Formats: sequence, structure tokens, C-alpha cells
Amino acid sequence: MENTALRTIVPILLLAGAGFMSRRLGILKSGDARVLSAYVYWFALPALLLANIAETQFDAETMRFMAAGVTPVLIVFFFYMLIARIFSFSKNTTYLMTLSTIFGSWGFFGIPFVMFAFPTREAEKLAILSLVSIAVISVTISITLLEYYRLEKTTIWRGLFIVVKKLSKNPLILSIMIGLAFALSGIQIPALILTPIHMLGSTTATVAIFLLGVFLYGRKYTKLFYALRLSILKVIFLPLIAFFAVGLFRLTEPHRSIIVLMHAMPVALSMIVLSERYDFNKETFASLILVTSLAAGIYLNLWLLILGHW
Repeated sequence: MENTALRTIVPILLLAGAGFMSRRLGILKSGDARVLSAYVYWFALPALLLANIAETQFDAETMRFMAAGVTPVLIVFFFYMLIARIFSFSKNTTYLMTLSTIFGSWGFFGIPFVMFAFPTREAEKLAILSLVSIAVISVTISITLLEYYRLEKTTIWRGLFIVVKKLSKNPLILSIMIGLAFALSGIQIPALILTPIHMLGSTTATVAIFLLGVFLYGRKYTKLFYALRLSILKVIFLPLIAFFAVGLFRLTEPHRSIIVLMHAMPVALSMIVLSERYDFNKETFASLILVTSLAAGIYLNLWLLILGHW
């Protein structure tokens, strides 16, 4: 456990710390984080997803693993919708609970953490496959809820049209779809093209964690205690559901642990952009990202302990 903790905590602290100090020392200015974020979001992470998915063989075991990944999200979503109806929760409360729980930093934090915890090629591929299954459903649900929050009087079909249009332009969704097209068709990407794609994708972990430190510097955080209570849904509740779900699907290691860990990842940095764009609980999400990101090194290793990685 000590070696695993060191492999995960030390690299994250060093990289995020370097990002934080780059702002502190004035090397990077306010707004520079957008450049790094755009690089990861539009280039590095899509390249990582496309290359690895294109090389994946989608057999029965792979599909079972991906089904185990998406099941906890669906369980939590329908559970929240049910209790919201029973207890007459407001739309704001219901949507806040849902997005706080299911919208995780699978690419910016999840893949790097899994690579640090399980330094094998297989673990990296499993982390990417879990991201594919979780992200497609979680992002779709999240964007749909935010659109309905902003357009309260829109029709269902109009809302769905807007969501589909937005998802069709999402670089992560597009890279997943292109990768799946290559994998399922059996067409191989030429090495001349695949090599630079892999090179681009290999920068994801480093830049993403560095970006976390850049992002955390210089922001004003309010509602910290409220965010701390809300973080229980992301830190404990969702991964606990995932813990039982992987048992139902009879997953073995490291498949089992990676699914649980990916569901426990901090709230995604991109949620602050979405919350500002849709004017939805901006202060709460900024504090929620701070709380879950700073605590991640500790609570993720506690999950590793629970999962038996001593």
C-alpha cells in the first residue's frame, strides 16, 4: 500500500504543485489555463482515446467490463429521479445532486491516477475503456439536464435536438466514435499516422495534472462546507454503488478496481466552464472541484486500500 500511495500521491503533488507555482511566480498569467485546457481537451485526450480504442478488440469480456462501468451511473441517475419525485425536490437540487455525482474527471485525473497506481499498458487501456463507457452516458445526461435547466419551457424534442447537436461537436465524443469505427471495422490506422497520435496522447497525463494546479490558483472559493457535504456523493456514494456493481458483473483484478476508482474521481474541471455557461451553481462547483481535487490523493488511496491493494 505504501508503494502504491507514493506512486499516486507524489507525481500528482509534483505536477499540480508545478502548475500552482507557475501561477504564483507569474510564469503563467490569468487566462493561460484556457490554452492548456484547450490543448488537452481538443488534442491530447482525443488522441489518447482514438489511438487506444482503435487498437481494442471488442469481445464479450470487453463489453462486460464497459457495461459494468456504465451501470452505476444509470442506477444513481434513476435513483435521484425517483427520490426527487417522492420528496418533491426542486429542479435545481435534483440537477445539482446528479451533476455533482456523475460528472467526474475521468480523463484529466482518472487516467493519470490509474497509470500511476497500476503502471502497466493493460491498466491504461482499461482506464480508457471505462472512460468511454462512463463518459458517453454521463456527459449526455449532464448536458441534457443543463439544457433543460436553461430552457425550462422548451419541448422534449427541441431539447434533445440541442443536446445531440452539442454532442456531435464534442471532441471527446467524436474521438470515441472514430476509434470505435476503426476497431469494429477491423481497419488499422497506418503506423505513420498512429505514431504521432500516440505521441500526442502520451502528453495527456502530465499536462492534465499540471493544469489542475494552474486552475486552483487565485480563485475565490465560497460555500466550502456545503461543497464538502455535497462531495460525499462523489467520494463515497457513487464508488460504493460501483463497488457492488462490479461484484454483480464478476469482474476480476485490475478490472474491478479500475471501475470503482474511475467512479470516485474528483468533479471534472470542465464542470466549472459548464456551470458558468449555463449559470448553474457556479460558486458551488468551483468549491466542489477544489474539495474533491485536494482530497483525491487521500480518499482514492483509501479506496485502493478497501479494494485490497496493500
